[in-house]
Amino acid sequence: MPELPEVETTRRGIALRLTGAVANSAVVRNGRLRWPVPEKLSSLIAGQTLQEIRRRAKYLLFVFEHGTLIVHLGMSGSLRVLTEAFPPEKHEHIDLLFENGLRLRYRDPRRFGAFLWTEGDPNLHPLLSTLGPEPLSAAFTPDYLAKVLANKNTAIKIAIMDQHIVVGVGNIYASEALFRAGILPQRPARSLNKKEVTQLRNCIRDVLEESITAGGSTLRDYVDSDGKAGYFTINNFVYARAGQACRQCNRIILTARQGQRATFWCANCQH
Repeated sequence: MPELPEVETTRRGIALRLTGAVANSAVVRNGRLRWPVPEKLSSLIAGQTLQEIRRRAKYLLFVFEHGTLIVHLGMSGSLRVLTEAFPPEKHEHIDLLFENGLRLRYRDPRRFGAFLWTEGDPNLHPLLSTLGPEPLSAAFTPDYLAKVLANKNTAIKIAIMDQHIVVGVGNIYASEALFRAGILPQRPARSLNKKEVTQLRNCIRDVLEESITAGGSTLRDYVDSDGKAGYFTINNFVYARAGQACRQCNRIILTARQGQRATFWCANCQH
């Protein structure tokens, strides 16, 4: 599933080409996504200027003059800008056409993404209204994190992956941030002291910022390409390294299932 850094890089890549463009129409070849694509999507966007493309958590917000198109990439979705009307492939379900000749094409083999329209404040949409703060925003402070974790008995890794606490910390980034902070993923969230909470908050931000920076070199790939950024290469300390030597202490990296996800840690470096 595309995570926050992948979605942010997608946003930046397509915003460079499409911000300020006027929409002509939409071509919906298969509208059976996680929720049905609005039947009148083409007429809803026709003639409207795309004012900006924002991101909220892993949702992309295409802000037009009279409404917002909320897009989620689901498990396997991707977006790319086309300069020509290339014949669509099997899993390319939606095109947004613009007056400047560009088109935005949505590909989703598993069809678990979403294209939804709202004319109100998108932040009040049911999918977005209960989300926690952005991890790179000023609202995600050590004091905030300490407050929301104070009474939680759930494991800290599960807690920081809870989108109601903080958005966008997926499995890879949660594992890596906890390693950098020296905190075992199984520890109860409420057991963290103030220093540990501050360290964890800083490590979450560092891991995400590094991944977004790494994605900068892929921005050109969102035009006339396969549109697949994949997971950015970060210097993983623990994720997907079970059975290998820890990069810090040479102890073997351990793994287990936690919240239906694979968790990785070093029992020597994390406490």
